[in-house]
Amino acid sequence: MNAAQIHRAVVVGAGTMGHGIAQVLAQAGIAATLVDIDAACVERGLAAIRSNLDKGVEKGKLAAPDRDRALALLSGSVHLEQAAAGAQVVIEAVPERMELKTDLFARLDASTAAGVLLATNTSSLSISQIAAACRTPERVVGMHFFNPVHLMKLVEVVRAKQTSAAAATCALDLARRIGKEPIDVRDSPGFASSRLGLVIGLEAMRMLEQGVASAEDIDKAMVLGYGFPMGPLRLTDLVGLDVRLAIAEYLSREIGPNFQPPAILREKVARGELGKKSGRGFYEWGT
Repeated sequence: MNAAQIHRAVVVGAGTMGHGIAQVLAQAGIAATLVDIDAACVERGLAAIRSNLDKGVEKGKLAAPDRDRALALLSGSVHLEQAAAGAQVVIEAVPERMELKTDLFARLDASTAAGVLLATNTSSLSISQIAAACRTPERVVGMHFFNPVHLMKLVEVVRAKQTSAAAATCALDLARRIGKEPIDVRDSPGFASSRLGLVIGLEAMRMLEQGVASAEDIDKAMVLGYGFPMGPLRLTDLVGLDVRLAIAEYLSREIGPNFQPPAILREKVARGELGKKSGRGFYEWGT
C-alpha cells in the first residue's frame, strides 16, 4: 500500500460526505467514482460537486482549468463491484448503521484485491467491528472526514485492532496528499473528535432546553469567546440532528451517562426537525 501510487478511488455513498470526499480526491488528481444504490442520488452528488467547484472559480479560490481537470476525473455508478475493480482505495460514506457497513465491507473484501485500502468514514462506530466482517481485516481503517469536506482540513485516521501499520500509514499519507491534516487515533467509542465535539453539543442543547440563552447566543459564545469557526448548535444542524442522536445513544451505551441525549434533541428528531436537510433544527433554514 502506497498513497503516492493511488490513481483510482471509489467512494460509496453519494450524500453530503460522500460527494465531498470524491471531490477532494479528484482535485488531488485521483480518478474518483461515486457509487450509490440510486442513480438519482449519484447524479445529485455529482451535481453538488460541480456546484462547489463552480463557486470556487467564481470566488477566485480555484482556477477554471483546475476545476475542469477535477470534473474530468469524476464518474458515477450504481454497480459497486464493477466500480471497485481496479481501484486502489475504497472509502465508505453510507449511513451510520453497523449492519449496513459490515455487509458493505464483506462485499468489498470479496470483490477487491488484498492490497486495496478499505476505509470507513464513520464518525463513531467501531472500526474493529467493521473490519471483522472482512477476511483481510488488516487493510481496514477509519478515515473520518468533516463537513464540508472540501473546506475542513481535518481527517481522523482511526486504527482498528486489526489495522496493519501499512494500512494506517497509507491512510495518513493519502489524507496529506489530498490536502488534509490527519490525526492518528486508536479505535475507541467516539474516537477523539466525535467524543469531544458531542459533549459540547449536548451541553449546548441542555442550556437551550433550560433557557440559559438562545441558540444564537450560545453559538456566539463559542465562536467569539473560544474561537470556534461555528457554534455547536449550528454545527448540529449541518451534521443532522438524527445523526447526532444516533451517535449520542451509542456513546451513552458505550461510555456512560454524560452522553445521554437531552429531551430537546429526541423531541426535534421525532418531529422531523433534522437540521438543514429538513429545513428546521435549532435554526430555520428555509426551503
